[in-house]
Amino acid sequence: MTDSPAKPISKRLSVISIITNGFLRQNPIFVLGLGLCSALAVTSRVNSAFAMGIGVMCVSVFSSLSASSISSVTHGRVRLPVYMLIISSLVICFDRILQAWYPEVSDQMGPYVGLIITNCIILSRLETFAAHSSLYKAVCDAFAVSTGYAVSLIAIAIVREMLAFGSVAGYNILGTEWKPWAVMAMSPGAFIVLAVYIWISRAIVSVKEEK
Repeated sequence: MTDSPAKPISKRLSVISIITNGFLRQNPIFVLGLGLCSALAVTSRVNSAFAMGIGVMCVSVFSSLSASSISSVTHGRVRLPVYMLIISSLVICFDRILQAWYPEVSDQMGPYVGLIITNCIILSRLETFAAHSSLYKAVCDAFAVSTGYAVSLIAIAIVREMLAFGSVAGYNILGTEWKPWAVMAMSPGAFIVLAVYIWISRAIVSVKEEK
C-alpha cells in the first residue's frame, strides 16, 4: 500500500499564512536574498525605489493571475517561455506608462526597469506557487511577496537618500547645513545599508525562535 501523494504546499496554507510568509518570513530581500540587483541599483532615491516596488508588484500580481489561470493548459516544456512572455509584456507596459506619466522617475531608473523581466522573485513565485494554486491564493502570495519587496526597497532608500542628500522623496529633512555622505549615493552605501537591515532582521528572527 503506497502513501498518497502530498498536496502542493499552497493547498496546505491558509491565506493568512501565505501573506505573513510572503511579507515577513520569506521576505525576498532581507530573508531570501533575492532581487538584490534592484535593491542596490535604484535605492539612492525614495521615488525610484517606490516606482520599482510598484512595478514589481503590478507585474507579479498580474503574472501570477495569468499563470494560475492557464496552468491547466500549459505544458511543462513551454511553461517557462510562456512565463517570460507574460512578464516581459507586463514590464513593457509599465515602462511605457512610466515614461508617459512620470518621465523624471523613468530617467532616474534608466535601464533598471528592464531588470524586472529577469527578477528572480517573480519567476520563482510563478513556478513554485502560482502554477499550483488557485487564483485567489496566487494573487495573495504575489501581493504579499511583492509588498515585502517594495517595503524593503523603500526602507533602504529612506536611509540612503537621507544620508546622501539630506532629503526623503525630494523633501529636505536634515536642513541645509547637513554634509552629504557621498558614499551613500554609490554602490558601497547600498551594500552597507542592506547589510545592516539583514543583520537586524536576522537578529529579530533569532530572538523569536529562542522564545
